[in-house]
Amino acid sequence: MTVNEDSFTNWNHREEIAEAMIPIIGKLHRERDVNILLHSRSLVNKSVVSILKTHRFARQIDGEELSVTETMPFLLALTALDLGPSQIDLGMLAATYKADDHGLSVEEFTAQAVAGATGENKLERSEGRDVVLYGFGRIGRLVARLLIEKAGSGKGLRLRAIVVRGGGDQDLVKRASLLRRDSIHGQFQGTITVDEANSTIVANGNAIKVIYANDPSEVDYTAYGIKDAILIDNTGKWRDREGLSKHLRPGIDKVVLTAPGKGDVPNIVHGVNHDTVKPDERILSCASCTTNAIVPPLKAMDDEYGVLRGHVETVHSFTNDQNLLDNYHKADRRGRSAPLNMVITETGAASAVAKALPDLKAPITGSSIRVPVPDVSIAILSLRLGRETTREEVLDHLREVSLNSPLKRQIDFTTAPDAVSMDFVGSRHASIVDAGATKVDGDNAILYLWYDNEFGYSCQVIRVVQHVSGVEYPTYPVPAV
Repeated sequence: MTVNEDSFTNWNHREEIAEAMIPIIGKLHRERDVNILLHSRSLVNKSVVSILKTHRFARQIDGEELSVTETMPFLLALTALDLGPSQIDLGMLAATYKADDHGLSVEEFTAQAVAGATGENKLERSEGRDVVLYGFGRIGRLVARLLIEKAGSGKGLRLRAIVVRGGGDQDLVKRASLLRRDSIHGQFQGTITVDEANSTIVANGNAIKVIYANDPSEVDYTAYGIKDAILIDNTGKWRDREGLSKHLRPGIDKVVLTAPGKGDVPNIVHGVNHDTVKPDERILSCASCTTNAIVPPLKAMDDEYGVLRGHVETVHSFTNDQNLLDNYHKADRRGRSAPLNMVITETGAASAVAKALPDLKAPITGSSIRVPVPDVSIAILSLRLGRETTREEVLDHLREVSLNSPLKRQIDFTTAPDAVSMDFVGSRHASIVDAGATKVDGDNAILYLWYDNEFGYSCQVIRVVQHVSGVEYPTYPVPAV
């Protein structure tokens, strides 16, 4: 057999195994609320090729691709266990099993590694939580896609309604069309129909009521059968506690803002300070996309080296806040044409660090330049460290954090020498460390952090909502601290 034939036979074999994985993963998700991951990447509703590509990512662990032949035995072992709601990482199972020296079988090892999610230890299945989107712009539609994608068993987050201002004829059809097709993020994965008589968009079987209102005070959500819901404000119109409190109407229990909060509104970066949210807190913010991009790696660096001071320069894609062509704008430079210019502007990300990382005493300054790309930005984080180190040590540390730490859903890592911004469209991480661009000289380190300022941020929003709603389930094996 030639090399080409051998390679093709091997590919077909792995395809066959990946095909067999799909119904098992789906059944665990629908029937037991178990989300199967591979190094923090969900395998639920993924194609054969996507599953194989996700396995290939594991090259970053030890230079070798993780094969489905290695992970399939662990997946099969899970089907024999009395599992409760949880997230189980096949990549971590395979890696920790390889390092284990107790001579256990795959079945025995798996049972021990996920014992916290089985038998008497397992969580009860949630009854689900209603979610309302207030506003349906760039972030609102991506959050909607994620909520629909994660509906699964119906026991998690349930998108019940969106609230928008009336837009005239064909308003519902046009909004459904914007959800169905996106110039950056592609086609919606599923089917969407419109029920104009009942002002409802039905996406993958999820009936989403479209409520027209000009102000929060006009809506009684209980009239639509909505109760104890989490409302996600995507408009940014209200950012302090007084303004956001207008959303606490009948049927709404908590309000989550997708913009930096002002005053005493907690700014939450999932993975860093989400566990500080008090159970009785009804209003909180997910901070900004840039804050979510810089705070996790900043924490990772401070934990290991100490940070004495820092500066972040963000090169940010343009947004709807800017003009297509020169026109009046309340901000001086943002009135100039977004697709034709680099535009110097301000960023509140640096000052927001103090809210997410109150124990960090280092002063952090920041500035930003908007550039003519539609999505994906980069933050250049320049740090003065508490001790001298080397580039190799920093990269080894950040690679390990991205693979095996509580921040692994926030921090990704790439060694691709030809990586450019469009490569990170659709990334579900808050930021991606570019290894090739990293610079270290003694106690000075410069990190280049890519981030999908739309989709990656939306994923962080969903994680916060899952946490405060009580449907964020623990991950097994438990990541090292």
